[in-house]
Amino acid sequence: MRRTRYRVVVREELDERYASAFEGMRVDSADGQTVISGTIRDKSHLHGLLERIDALGLELISVEPEPTVNRATD
Repeated sequence: MRRTRYRVVVREELDERYASAFEGMRVDSADGQTVISGTIRDKSHLHGLLERIDALGLELISVEPEPTVNRATD
C-alpha cells in the first residue's frame, strides 16, 4: 500500500482536544459529524487510526480514499 489520502467520517462533532489523538491529520467538525483526513502511510497506519476511533468510542460512518489528482508534467 502506498501513501494515500483518506477521508474518515465519524458521528459526533469533536472539539479541538481530539486533534492530538489524530496527530498529523486534519479534523473538521460540522452538522453532527467530524471528518478526519490526511495521508495514511500504510495499512498498519490506517488500522491504527481505526483502532483509535474505536478506543474513543466514536461511531464510524465511512472510510474512503480521496481521489488522486493527476497533473500533467511539461
